[in-house]
Amino acid sequence: MTSTPFTDPDTVAALYADAARTQQRTGALLTAKTGGDDATATIVDLAARHAQDRPRVCEIGCGRGTVTLALAEALAPSCQTVVDLSAAFLATVARRVAETGFAVNTVRGDFHHLPLPEAGCDVAVAAFCLYHSTRPADVVAEIARCLAPGGLAVLATKSVDSYHEIDHLMVDTGLDPHATTRSSLYATFHSGNSADIAATGLEVAEVIHRDHTFRFTDFYHLASYVVTVPKYVLPQQMTNPRDLAAELRRRTRDRPFTATSTVTYITGSSRP
Repeated sequence: MTSTPFTDPDTVAALYADAARTQQRTGALLTAKTGGDDATATIVDLAARHAQDRPRVCEIGCGRGTVTLALAEALAPSCQTVVDLSAAFLATVARRVAETGFAVNTVRGDFHHLPLPEAGCDVAVAAFCLYHSTRPADVVAEIARCLAPGGLAVLATKSVDSYHEIDHLMVDTGLDPHATTRSSLYATFHSGNSADIAATGLEVAEVIHRDHTFRFTDFYHLASYVVTVPKYVLPQQMTNPRDLAAELRRRTRDRPFTATSTVTYITGSSRP
């Protein structure tokens, strides 16, 4: 059983107790992005290409609701439900959908035991969340249980070596000497194993890999992302971007910094 900070319940609860951390992390990545597709647009396109008219939609691990809103606009679901373990995320989604006028049901629950009826949805989306489980095949089985006959699942994850360039910088500067030997945050469900895991419960139709490139303008920009990453064990005083950036500059020359990741999308259907 692989264990990472992303699979530790206490760590995950702390990470997602406040939606601001995820907003900071996502913001730093989006402003650094120079190559690769728009993940939200790709997920919605895959769902829209295969979904029936006005489908019943369920999103597992909805986060702050960016995909939620895009699905609501593109698919005009007859019913849309989002499930997340974080009360803070669900509150953020509820606020955002209220501002747009979409009707979305927010449900707090564990994706190993989805609080959803059997065969109750036509489209299920689980984007960038299954690596929070040490048993992702169990989550896939739950998604399959909730899919109606002929229903569509869209899963998304990252490569196990995502942002490895940052790991090497942490080692080279001595800020985290073990960053390159510590398990990837995506170790349990990643680009290399996700299709096989999905196939344990779904009829896999498509597996799509897209390379992404991120160019951080300077060490402050990079530090704004790094301080949100639970993989790194940094000195105690390096808890905010300003201090981490200053320490990086003290140890090496400040410069633009490039990191890479592969995003994998999988579509599958429920088995007869």
